[in-house]
Amino acid sequence: MGLNDAVHWARDLGGRTRVALVQAGTFRSDAGALFGPVPRVLWNDLARDEIDDGHRLLQALNCLLIETPAGRVLVETGIGERFDEKVRRIRQVEGEPILPSLRRAGFDPASVDVVAMSHLHFDHAGGLLDSEGRRAFPRATIVAQRAEWEVALGDNPRLVASYDQPELRLVREWGEQGSVDGEREVMPGIAVVPTGGHSTGHQAVIVRARGATLAFFGDLCMRPWSANPRWVTAFDDFPLDSVAVKGSLFARAADEGWTIVLSHERAHPVGRLARDRDRFRFDPI
Repeated sequence: MGLNDAVHWARDLGGRTRVALVQAGTFRSDAGALFGPVPRVLWNDLARDEIDDGHRLLQALNCLLIETPAGRVLVETGIGERFDEKVRRIRQVEGEPILPSLRRAGFDPASVDVVAMSHLHFDHAGGLLDSEGRRAFPRATIVAQRAEWEVALGDNPRLVASYDQPELRLVREWGEQGSVDGEREVMPGIAVVPTGGHSTGHQAVIVRARGATLAFFGDLCMRPWSANPRWVTAFDDFPLDSVAVKGSLFARAADEGWTIVLSHERAHPVGRLARDRDRFRFDPI
């Protein structure tokens, strides 16, 4: 697994387990919603250079390609290709989506065995289909929590706002084949761990190799400031659950020296968590 201009970061974790971070473009989200209840006076300087005139924050779409002796796991798929110019303009989608990004990085999408989804919001599950509506990863199993599928295709207007239900219905049968209940090892050394908080069935992906442990906490840890467990977004459906699970997960990650990959950080998406008084901070690698 080499490092070229399509791979933002790559690392050999030992035991013939390697990981590459591939960014599938960028989009923009309302800055106030991303910081939720946190007063702007506390976060304005953190994001000043990435907020446009419409008060939208630039967000990367970070995906991980994990290679092990047992096969390949892709974590996340980004927004994908199946949207019109109106959506592109509103969300300011730019850059290559996941399929051309993977190919330019030297990875054949048809070689992916498992697609592990932290959750099914539009900016994470939009790349499950190609532009023609075919399975983007034809031999892969989609691994998401069964509870996530249920809420994503449900009828609660508050909970379904961030899902693209018409697209998810197209992959429902495919996704149900690999849906899980609770913690599950999807490949030796790679596990999904339910967290809740951001969405009903949100899950983390943990990679345990001979030389290191790597964690992708999805949108519980999307940017460096997310390291403070009390900083949650307005998109978190269950914010008190987010605060609690972030506190426990981040403590373990900090104490055991896990490598952390942030879901939406563009410039410095890989680092470690460190204890900082009664909270944590993210130290980029």
